[in-house]
Amino acid sequence: MKYEVLNNFLEEKEFNLIKSTLLGNNFPWYYNNEVVYNDKNNFQFTHIFFIDHSIVSNMFNLIKPLINKINPISLVRIKANLTTKTNTIVEHGYHVDYDIQKTDKMKTSIFYINSNNGYTRFKNKKMIKSKENRLLSFNTDMEHTGSTCTDENIRVVINLNYFL
Repeated sequence: MKYEVLNNFLEEKEFNLIKSTLLGNNFPWYYNNEVVYNDKNNFQFTHIFFIDHSIVSNMFNLIKPLINKINPISLVRIKANLTTKTNTIVEHGYHVDYDIQKTDKMKTSIFYINSNNGYTRFKNKKMIKSKENRLLSFNTDMEHTGSTCTDENIRVVINLNYFL
């Protein structure tokens, strides 16, 4: 699989609950002074739901419809990323979420929470636009970068790493 894009991934009611919670005033976001490892020129806010074989967020149940529909064998990490509006689009740098030997078993998915002019770009230059309720899935060893946006105050995605 190179990559797969699925629009309207969740039922509207399930998606709207996730979106309204993540974009609401009471969702716990945490400042992270780098978007990509060792890049001190960018920042983002994150919320980790799952890491190191453990649920680490009391908000985990919120994203269960997303996990259930993906239906992974096992989870590695799930986190939400929030970047703020910039005057011009800023790409964060090509990376892989996990440096693993080439395998078709470990996947990365990006679930877009709000529509904006930000995007995910692969090293081969293919670009996937941020569109709410869209799921982008690809092999974890594919280099990619995210971006900021200029047309909304924030860009929010949920990043999932898992085995199928």
